[in-house]
Amino acid sequence: MKIILFANTDWYLYNYRLPLARALRAQGDEVVLLSPPGKYAELLEKDGFRWEAFQLERKGMNPIAELRTILRLWQFLRRDKPDLLHNFTIKPVLYGTLAARLAGIRRIVNAVPGLGIAFAEGQGFLQLIVSTLYRVSLGETRVIFQNLDDLEVFVRNRLISKKQAFLIPGSGVDMEVFCPSPEPEGETVVVLAGRLLRSKGVPEFVEAAKRLRGAGIRARFVIVGEPYPDNPDTIQPQELVDWQKEGVIESWGWRDDMTEVLAQTSIVCLPTRYKEGLPRLLVEAGACGRPVVATDIPGCRMILRDGENGLMIPPGDIPALVAALKTLIESPALRKEMGQHGRRIVEQEFSVTHIIARTLDVYNQT
Repeated sequence: MKIILFANTDWYLYNYRLPLARALRAQGDEVVLLSPPGKYAELLEKDGFRWEAFQLERKGMNPIAELRTILRLWQFLRRDKPDLLHNFTIKPVLYGTLAARLAGIRRIVNAVPGLGIAFAEGQGFLQLIVSTLYRVSLGETRVIFQNLDDLEVFVRNRLISKKQAFLIPGSGVDMEVFCPSPEPEGETVVVLAGRLLRSKGVPEFVEAAKRLRGAGIRARFVIVGEPYPDNPDTIQPQELVDWQKEGVIESWGWRDDMTEVLAQTSIVCLPTRYKEGLPRLLVEAGACGRPVVATDIPGCRMILRDGENGLMIPPGDIPALVAALKTLIESPALRKEMGQHGRRIVEQEFSVTHIIARTLDVYNQT
């Protein structure tokens, strides 16, 4: 069987879906990886996969240009004739499904990564447009969600039927690669990693660091990631520079080696207000035996069990964030206990072998 995996970046395919591609190849399927070009395409090809470049403007909104994109995709799919198309991220889901239908492809699986900015408060018009596109495009396809809340939003708003919906929490982590290690010696290290957007809770993290330092709490506060210049919600580079000059945070920049980052971490913090699907950071933290502090929102609730593998706080509540971090900073024993619980949770529910098996079940039902 020929299967195409289509995403909006080669980075996504390499970092999140390479184990799935390998599993499909191991069972005898022909796998084609489709995405815009980038530095990870070469790595995909070195792994023995056929990778095809497909230009896709992630934030483009020009109707004529977007229709041309769908037309190009239709031409590619009609020529390549896959038996099954699996789309990841919003535009591939919308455009891939429409183009596949036009090309006569009937076995289509879509992975909705999260509700994103379109379903945030104050985005009524954008939400209407995106909801309409989902309703029109998804049809009778199989749709995979990373958390139950998002699934219920789609079903409740009749964007899909309940029989189309499947819950598979994320892309999974390799439990042999992400594994526990002793905490770093010296001061407790609190890390926030990911896209540096305001809605990801970066300002709250910085303010909590200021208050804890002001209260004499000894810890290092680290931000891992880089600004997104084309996103109006981005943290500005100068803000990072200023925070470092004040001695509030350390900035480690963009890192590909998250296993090494987590080995140097004591506590993982994600005070996000963003409409997450399932934050991979929290899953990787659990696999590495690190406790987490995160917000009570749909994606985080899938992995965080309050008081068991970390502490949950209301989104935007800085005093609660300060209190939760203070509790963990001052209690190494509690950190260790929560880290052990986190490892067990990930082993049981979020391992890459578990996630791939559930994904193949969806394929068999498509």
